[in-house]
Amino acid sequence: MLSCEDLITSLQGCVVTEDQAPEHVNQTLRLFSEKLSESSRSSVKRCKERCLEEALQLLRRISEDQLGVLEQSHILLLVRLLISMQLKMVNISTACRKVDQMLQHLAKVDHQLVFRETHHCLLSIVHNEQVLSFEDLQKACMFLEDSTIGRDIWRESFLVLLNKVSEFFSFALQQDLLRDGPLCYIAVKMCLQVFQLLSSEVAPLVWDGEHGDPTVRKILQALMDIILGQCCNRDTRLLAGTAVAMLINTASERRCGEAAAWSLLQVSLSEPWLLTLGALQVQCCPAGSDGVDRLAVIRGLLTCCRPHILLSSHVDFTEMCLLHKELFPLVYALCEEKLDCHYFAFEALTLWLKRVKECLADIWKMTGARLLADNSKLQQELIHIIWTNAESPVEGVSDFVRSAFCLLLDLYEMDCQQYGDTNKTLYLTLLQRIIKLPWESKAKYHRLCALLPFLGSDMVLDQYAEIPNHLLKCLSTNHLSPCGSELYKCLIQQQRRELCLTSHIELDLANQWARRWRPVLHEALMSHVTLLQNHSSTQLLPFTFQVFPSAVDPLLDSLDPCDPGHLHAWACIVSSYRATTGSFPWALQGSSTFKTLQLALGSAEDKVRLAALNALCCSPKTKDTPTVEEMSIMKIFIPQNLNCESSPFRQHFQAAVKRFLIRIRDGCLAHLKGQKGKKKGEDINSQGAQDILEQGIEFVDWLGQLPYCYLAPGHSFQRKKTALLLLCAVLETCTDTWSPDKKKGQPPANMGSLIKCARARGRWDFVCRRKQLVLISGLEDSTNEIRELSAELLLRFFPPSLPHDIAAVLHARTKQLLCSPRVHEAQMAAVMMKLLHQKSQHQPEACRLNSEVSGGSCMVTLLVKELEEHYLTAKADMMLAAKTKPIHGVLSALQRCLLEAPGSVYDTLDHSLTVEVLLLLENMSLLLLGVLYGDQDACAIEKDAPPSLYEMGNAISSLIAQESGGGQEEGEECVLISEETSLVLTCCWVSLKDIGIFLGSLVAKILSESKPSKCLLTKEDLKRASRVFKNILLKCRHWGAVEGCCAGFTKFCASLLSSSDPELRDIPAHMLKQGLQVVRSPRSTSVTRRAAGLPMLILCVVSAEEAGKSRPLLALSMQTLLETAKCPLPADLDQTLDLPQVCAVHTLQALVRGSALGEAVLQFAPAVVILSLTLLSSPCWAMRNAALQLYSSLCSRMLGQRPSNDEGVSAQHGLSPLTFFFHYPALQPFLLGELRGAARDLQGPQTEAKLHLQPSLFPVLTLLAQLQPGVQDSTKTLSDFLPPLLQLSASPIYSVRVMASKALVAMTPPSEYMNILLRLSAELPQERCCHNRLHGQLLQIRATLERALRPVSASPADLCEVVRRVEASMWLVTGAQRCPLVRAAYIAVADSLRSLLSETFLSKLSDTLQSDLLTPQQQLQVGLSSFHQQAIHSLCADQKRACQIWENFSAASPDLRLSLVTWVVDEQGLQQSGSKEVIRRVLQSHLKEALLSSRVEYRRVYLTALVAVMAGGDSTQHLRHSATPEEPVLPECLDLLLGDLEDMRGGPEFLSLALFVASLLLSQCSDSSTRTSVSQRWCNILESHRSPAAPEVLRIACAEALCVAGVPLMSHSTPPAIMIRLIHTGVYLLQDQNQQVRMKAASFTSMLHHARTAVSQRSVYLMQVNQALPLLLDLLLEECWDTPGTLEVLLCHLPQSNLRSVLKEASEAGSSTLYEQDEANVFAEPSVMSAHVLPYLLQMVERSSESPAVAQSLRAWAEGGAAQLLDSLAVCKEIQPAETLTRSWLALLTDPRFHCALSGLLTRAAFLLRLVKTCEDLRHLSDPAALHMSLQEVCSVLSVNGVHFPSAVTAAVAGEQPI
Repeated sequence: MLSCEDLITSLQGCVVTEDQAPEHVNQTLRLFSEKLSESSRSSVKRCKERCLEEALQLLRRISEDQLGVLEQSHILLLVRLLISMQLKMVNISTACRKVDQMLQHLAKVDHQLVFRETHHCLLSIVHNEQVLSFEDLQKACMFLEDSTIGRDIWRESFLVLLNKVSEFFSFALQQDLLRDGPLCYIAVKMCLQVFQLLSSEVAPLVWDGEHGDPTVRKILQALMDIILGQCCNRDTRLLAGTAVAMLINTASERRCGEAAAWSLLQVSLSEPWLLTLGALQVQCCPAGSDGVDRLAVIRGLLTCCRPHILLSSHVDFTEMCLLHKELFPLVYALCEEKLDCHYFAFEALTLWLKRVKECLADIWKMTGARLLADNSKLQQELIHIIWTNAESPVEGVSDFVRSAFCLLLDLYEMDCQQYGDTNKTLYLTLLQRIIKLPWESKAKYHRLCALLPFLGSDMVLDQYAEIPNHLLKCLSTNHLSPCGSELYKCLIQQQRRELCLTSHIELDLANQWARRWRPVLHEALMSHVTLLQNHSSTQLLPFTFQVFPSAVDPLLDSLDPCDPGHLHAWACIVSSYRATTGSFPWALQGSSTFKTLQLALGSAEDKVRLAALNALCCSPKTKDTPTVEEMSIMKIFIPQNLNCESSPFRQHFQAAVKRFLIRIRDGCLAHLKGQKGKKKGEDINSQGAQDILEQGIEFVDWLGQLPYCYLAPGHSFQRKKTALLLLCAVLETCTDTWSPDKKKGQPPANMGSLIKCARARGRWDFVCRRKQLVLISGLEDSTNEIRELSAELLLRFFPPSLPHDIAAVLHARTKQLLCSPRVHEAQMAAVMMKLLHQKSQHQPEACRLNSEVSGGSCMVTLLVKELEEHYLTAKADMMLAAKTKPIHGVLSALQRCLLEAPGSVYDTLDHSLTVEVLLLLENMSLLLLGVLYGDQDACAIEKDAPPSLYEMGNAISSLIAQESGGGQEEGEECVLISEETSLVLTCCWVSLKDIGIFLGSLVAKILSESKPSKCLLTKEDLKRASRVFKNILLKCRHWGAVEGCCAGFTKFCASLLSSSDPELRDIPAHMLKQGLQVVRSPRSTSVTRRAAGLPMLILCVVSAEEAGKSRPLLALSMQTLLETAKCPLPADLDQTLDLPQVCAVHTLQALVRGSALGEAVLQFAPAVVILSLTLLSSPCWAMRNAALQLYSSLCSRMLGQRPSNDEGVSAQHGLSPLTFFFHYPALQPFLLGELRGAARDLQGPQTEAKLHLQPSLFPVLTLLAQLQPGVQDSTKTLSDFLPPLLQLSASPIYSVRVMASKALVAMTPPSEYMNILLRLSAELPQERCCHNRLHGQLLQIRATLERALRPVSASPADLCEVVRRVEASMWLVTGAQRCPLVRAAYIAVADSLRSLLSETFLSKLSDTLQSDLLTPQQQLQVGLSSFHQQAIHSLCADQKRACQIWENFSAASPDLRLSLVTWVVDEQGLQQSGSKEVIRRVLQSHLKEALLSSRVEYRRVYLTALVAVMAGGDSTQHLRHSATPEEPVLPECLDLLLGDLEDMRGGPEFLSLALFVASLLLSQCSDSSTRTSVSQRWCNILESHRSPAAPEVLRIACAEALCVAGVPLMSHSTPPAIMIRLIHTGVYLLQDQNQQVRMKAASFTSMLHHARTAVSQRSVYLMQVNQALPLLLDLLLEECWDTPGTLEVLLCHLPQSNLRSVLKEASEAGSSTLYEQDEANVFAEPSVMSAHVLPYLLQMVERSSESPAVAQSLRAWAEGGAAQLLDSLAVCKEIQPAETLTRSWLALLTDPRFHCALSGLLTRAAFLLRLVKTCEDLRHLSDPAALHMSLQEVCSVLSVNGVHFPSAVTAAVAGEQPI
């Protein structure tokens, strides 16, 4: 049979030349063949199916009569094509069925033809001498399952098929590879299909006659052999069980099938047995006891058998029911046994319960009694098996257990209803058991969901009052949030069902919901835990509005929009409500809704603004066109959020705007469609529809223009990135560009009509030349992201070819940058070259830059020649090459042109060019390595290790000296690397890295696109490539080169290992063996010169093996490395040499840390853990060091990530002890042995020394302590760990005792908490004893208490005995106990039990502690500071005691004072409001003494504590205190603090604290004269520390100082000069590089705004930074517009406008250094600031007539700067670009200095224009009309040539008032 492609070609030829059929039939058949062709070509399953569905619909349009007109040969061709396609897609069942439907349609025309062709195909499968192949079996299965006609044919020829299957089994079961592989599996599948689909034909062969059919008997024998273990493949065995059960199901007589099922259940026997199925009998011999045989039979019977077979009774025991009495014990035993098939065992349990539910009525009739009577054995066994396996670590088991629990409850309910049991005690019993589970248990919530419908929501919520609290905890933890939100959903759904029984009014239902749940949702939405906020808004709110749509009203009530937390909740609620219900939310709260939305959109918090934006943009209906108000709000919001620093915000911002654009687009398309379908005379709402269309088109046009204003150099990365993302959203949404690589988001089919409509209105010119120039300038951005995005937009959306002038200039610029030594400039050139390469393929022949080389290889050939030229230059003069012709730029360009082009690499390369590239890469790598070696010949010799970094430096220095013509200068050695050394070193390592990346990617692409007949690389070529990698990895020490080369080497190995050629697969395997040999070989190399690349070489090879399959290379590596590491050390150990054993351990660490290996390396984890812990006792320090690193890396990999929880980083991971030891069972006995050994060393007389160091002990304890506590251990498999952990409390090592207490909690199940506490408390001594043991016991008591006192874990009544014993041991805190650590530990225990201790005891304890603290210490004691901290913490928990201890602050010792203020810093002193005031007063009264103290640490902590109690950590709150320090003290303290700040005494951290405290004191200063004089000094300090060069912590302190003291100063009658200085500082800080500084400065503005609006009763609304800036400028003009200095404040924020000097600097500038100096403030944007300032300058001009002083200052400015401004404008005219793009103009477009100067120039010129228009006496400086015309001309020409201006500038130039 011809191939699909040939048949399609023939069919298309036939269809086109068909004369007999009508034209529309010809056309349909042509489309039909095209769809078939498209499906055949596509490699994506979804695309195949879509094309076939469309082809089927096309074929059905042609009637039988129309098809009958076609010639017989054409029908035959069509049938053969469809059958050929079926055979080609045998593994896609849905596709085969669609083709079968086409064949059935053709069969209506000529059934015999279709039947004959299919029959011929099937007979070719079975009528041959060979055994069935995999492909044959696949085809046979497909024709059975997915072909109607094929099934009919098999029905006639099934005996032949069975014979072939029988022959196959006879052959395959004798060979291991066939028996255990996919071939045997598909043969069993074939049997199953035959028994199922051809049952009527098979049945007589099994059930009739005396001996049955021998062929079927052989098949049955083979299936039973497979089930019983002759085949090792578990899936095959399970499928065989199903097949045998399906064969039983073919029995026509009930008793025959029942007897066969009972006979099959002999599978549980361990000795041989005889299976009887009707007339067939086979001998069954069990091959093992893994349980899979029983499982396969049980699963098959439950899946396939009819109910009468399952309910049948045994011949000898008539009361035995197969389903109830025989199958359940087998299922129960499988679930209880520790087998490797737990997943399938619990699947069988679920199946059993389902079949019982189906047959329950029949079971009642048979037994005459309840199935699940209370306390019955069946009920107890089911509950036991469900309860003990709910948290099973085996993947999937917990899901089956959950299903089983639901089925059990259903069965119990049916049982109770049948027998009239109304008590249903099981439900309440289960509820109580569920309540007692810890909240961390997932099963708790799943069981509650299942139980809820049977008890009702009120019963569950009343009995389990902690549900809301536990739900919030679940939502705060990632892995528990799905089950927590599912429980909430079930609860409210059940609640609604119950409420609907009494009321159907939605508002009443919502109010009933709100009674229980509104506080919970408000708490979640306003929580400080980010996870809780996110999960509640994305999960709880949608569930709520789906069930109770009217809940939005009670949720929005009582929210204060000025509170940030409330505002976030409001935005989340409105957004979720709109997205879920589709309702318009703006009418929910009347007119205040839009006001609240505006507040949310201007909030300081990103999450609030995003939530509000989602509310604005989302809608379930994409045709829901935004309103005018929504578009207006978006026009304000989008420009204000372009420079957000958060990358997630930018992504969400883009997604939201895209949704908004889609609504506009789809709404406009709907209006256009409505207009077309409108009849003449229909004018209803036509004007409104036209307005909506106009507004939508205008908004898209505005948004399409906006990004270009902010893409010029000089803007911040954040603004440019956001602008590009928004531009991408516009172009993806509102153009008709198709993106073939995207599954979703393609433009609508009728998009062209909307584009045409917009273009007719002069809009939507998205791809004009001036916009293209802006994006081309982005190709030279310093950041990779901007370059890539700009190039992507140019390639995707702009014309396929570049204008000739742009292409020529860009090519010249690219060649220039390719020779730059700067890496980022070379990367710019690479991106440009990629753009030129892809655009040149669509360039007309005459316009190509190099027309002499045609086709896609043009650019690549040129680059290869360029690369060769750079190589020859480097070979001749490395120094010259590093400066003028580095290698890495051309390499990057070649990589992008070859590997990132859309076509095939075979279209670009031929074999000769490929070999040329490969030789070049090899020669270059050897040359560069020779430079680092200092000797080209030495590089070619195999050495023990590559040159050290010192030797590399010497080699480069020698090269520089040699090529500069002189020897190395003698003298003092410079510690800094010279510019020349940096150039050579960078050229070498970057080029080596790029060689590795490029070579690996090139080989991978070539091999992936190769065909059997053609490959560009031979085996020898690939071996040469492998040598390149080996040289770089083993001969270069530079980590950057090694790491980069690894990426390419991994691709190289992966492509070879996936090859079908065994010789190619052997190349990486051979390299691996070489690498392992190097590891094993002894070396004479220093331990400090270990090869960096050797472990990486091994890692790359094993990482390249295909995931999901066996990894023989990984197994070989791990085995070799483990054996090498275990080798005994030499007797004459030299610890300065690199040992093979140490190298093996480091290599193991590299494999463990390699992310590419994933979970594959964990199968070796137990052996590696045991090795690393054993090697910790090695006498070699290098071995111990390596082993510890290996152990740490492996523990991180085994334990995985910690559960995400914002309440703080948990010490534990999400892996429980049970799960951990389930995955790593070999570790349990080893770790237990280590603990027992350490505990044994501690046994003996107390007087005997016990410091026996065991290096592995602390690592073992650390591992155990990180396991997740709180999981029940019903099997008590971990109980052996508890005794040694308890004994380790006596360890003489402090850290061991601490870690043992943590490990004890992790390893103790909750049911044992009380036993542990009782045991430990009983051992508390009443007299002096071993301090170590006592301290350890107290630590363990406290750790267990903290866990046990969590909700539900332990009740106060259970702890009575523990409390009594603790109180009885109070001597442990008195002077009789001399160890401070023991006393501190006892206090910690008492604090944990504080709520349960008696008042008498607490009073006595407090007296003792207070007395001890105030008693002077006579000698220094170890641990005294810890005792002080713990005692203070305990005392200050009582407000009265806290006041007493702080009242005696002056009498306290210096150490106690430090402890007290340290406690305040830890924020433990801020809980009691009464004591807080006392602490503040005490700290303020002793401030001067503290400032004069000589103890630096005390001064720092003291100031921190004072800030904590005075500001409370929130500088946004207005600070007023009733009590202030005495007036004499205040000036003195202020003077001391300001003096320290002025003289810069102390580090930045201390100075920041000093500034904050000084600001606090200044805000409290009541004397106006003192305040004025101090304010001047304070402002000077702020101005000195606000600059970008100041330390970050001081800039933050400046912003906080403005909030603390600036607001009160501005609120009082402050002189305008100070007010101007404060506003000026605020404006500076709002542009700071640090986000925290900007946020604090915005808080200052928010507080000013709050104070001036006189809304004192409400909280401060914190606004966004970009809203704060205009507000501050508004305030400046409102309060100080006529004050001297205001104009200077505004002008100082404009960039310099002397264009002539800027152009001169640009012409002289060059790449003089390898690295550029970053700006002090990369966030500052002079161009944006110019647009901000311009409207305020123009306002001053408008109001100048009101103030002579202002008029005079404006006049002075104009006269002083007009000449220079006019000169710069003249220069601007001179440099106007020509009609075609020039290199000089492109250089200016990419120069940030030019754009900044231009923005300053145009801003000043617009300012001058308004001045000369307003003031007649200034017109001598310039004629207003001429200046206006000149400005407009400059802006117009610049705009056409790629310079875009903000709207404020264009409005001012046009003579309008900027907004």
